[in-house]
Amino acid sequence: MPRLMLLDTPSLYFRAFYGVPESMTAPDGMPVNAVRGLIDMIATLVRTHSPDELVACMDADWRPAFRVAAIPTYKAHRVAQGDEEEVPDTLAPQVPVIEAVLDAVGVARIGVEGFEADDVIGTCTARATGPVDIVTGDRDLFQLVDDARPVRVLYTVRGIRNLQILDEAAVAAKYGIPGRGYADFATLRGDPSDGLPGVPGVGDKTAAALITRFGSLEALLAALDTGQTDGFPAGSRNRLTTARDYLRVAPAVVRVAHDAPLPDIPLALPTAPRDPDALVALSDKYGLDSPLGRLLGALAKPADS
Repeated sequence: MPRLMLLDTPSLYFRAFYGVPESMTAPDGMPVNAVRGLIDMIATLVRTHSPDELVACMDADWRPAFRVAAIPTYKAHRVAQGDEEEVPDTLAPQVPVIEAVLDAVGVARIGVEGFEADDVIGTCTARATGPVDIVTGDRDLFQLVDDARPVRVLYTVRGIRNLQILDEAAVAAKYGIPGRGYADFATLRGDPSDGLPGVPGVGDKTAAALITRFGSLEALLAALDTGQTDGFPAGSRNRLTTARDYLRVAPAVVRVAHDAPLPDIPLALPTAPRDPDALVALSDKYGLDSPLGRLLGALAKPADS
């Protein structure tokens, strides 16, 4: 069974942008810190984990209409103008360079109109026939952890060289919930970073107690609707009843899609550049010889895991 590695690419290039100094520039003075940082991240991941397949998952739509229709505050605080995401001025020009480098190297790059990178990851995970490693700094993707398949999250909170590997036991230990209950937990608790309000008055401990007691949000809502009173921490039943309209629509926002219309493209890890001439031109223009050398070396011999 092929081991599939899915990159939450926006999460990684934002991390690279803030982690690598902007003094890293192209010959013309353009900052390329995010480009160089992401290339080195991929080289490290390939060298350390030796995936058979690799997909750079992209945001074709960072704030999909179906999520905004359900909860208008979704990511609203991150809108710059119109419906464009607020992105640092020196990062925005680097994203097309990142895409061009990935294409020239031959790394599968997938973005789907109307969906976020998370949804591409969810759909690729659902379709995978073997084990899956998801590389992200986004807790939302903890909902995909599944020991039976197995699906793990390689969490970048401590850096790409010191990844936290999360399976169901790790999620359970971290949040005090069933290992596959993160989406329901997050729905109740909310997430200010995404403009997700949660249930007022229900924090981490109460959300964890509710999901642990009832097993799922669906079972919790069924108990609420049938008038059950036992099993609810003090005061939480009234709070949940008041937030019933929110709880009806929030799961569609929190849960990643498993049915995004993915293109049918090869996912195999490249062992040599797809377009060597284009890669040389990009390397010369943006001063990427060193990081590309490390990446190509890792691709030619991914054998450390």
